[in-house]
Amino acid sequence: MEITLNPCTKITVDAIGKPGQRVFYIQASSDLQIVTLIIEKIQLQSLAVSVLRFLDDLQKQYPDITIPSGKYNEEDQKITPPIDPFFRVGEIQLSYEIETDMICLNAKEIIMESNAGSPEDDLNSVNFWCSREQIKTMSNWGLNLIQQGRPICPLCQNPIDPSGHFCPKKNGHIKH
Repeated sequence: MEITLNPCTKITVDAIGKPGQRVFYIQASSDLQIVTLIIEKIQLQSLAVSVLRFLDDLQKQYPDITIPSGKYNEEDQKITPPIDPFFRVGEIQLSYEIETDMICLNAKEIIMESNAGSPEDDLNSVNFWCSREQIKTMSNWGLNLIQQGRPICPLCQNPIDPSGHFCPKKNGHIKH
């Protein structure tokens, strides 16, 4: 099944839960429907950085287009309940259509082991068509969300859990 929201009236990302136990989502809406997808934190981080690079590349390729600000109001970026995810994201692609000045964020369902023999055409996918301003806002907000998570250990660069942290760099071995 393929769903297309064109144009999106809103596209955002959000995280629900305590740091270390959060579930991340992409949610977009059009005049007629809302679509929510589950995304991994690392996917969100990669997406946010990729969007910024993608927009930089567009600016170089089309110097006459305006640079989106990406400013947001935090309250406006929250996802809308009820949260009923359509699927868990496996693959994300970005494309641009110069005629409409719209970016398409295409998200495909993750291939689960039980479906490993299924052709890729059977996977669910969603096309979110949005403005450059909307996608940059989503990207900036996503980077902010990631920074709101658990603090990072300065030694091993892994997240520190509130209950404690096993740091591989301090594993008790003494180097001679």
